[in-house]
Amino acid sequence: MNAYNFYVYILTNDYNNVMYIGVTNDLRRRISEHKNGIVEGFTKRYNVHKLVYVEYYQDIRTATAREKQLKGWKRDKKNALVESKNPQWRELPV
Repeated sequence: MNAYNFYVYILTNDYNNVMYIGVTNDLRRRISEHKNGIVEGFTKRYNVHKLVYVEYYQDIRTATAREKQLKGWKRDKKNALVESKNPQWRELPV
């Protein structure tokens, strides 16, 4: 059985011009926190709440390494990653 306990995710705003990358062990809870403005800081300030990309991991070390890798990418490379799985930038179900 493959149990995925960690998620690297990308959020954007309604205009797809601001991007946030995070990691969590409870995707449903974390996205709800972003949507409801519970998380202070960047996502609340810039209204970043639309889930457009997710990767699944069994190991937290692998997930956090991937999060750091993605955060280091230039915006065009991040855009291409999202578009490889979600070309219309539609909000993904949690």
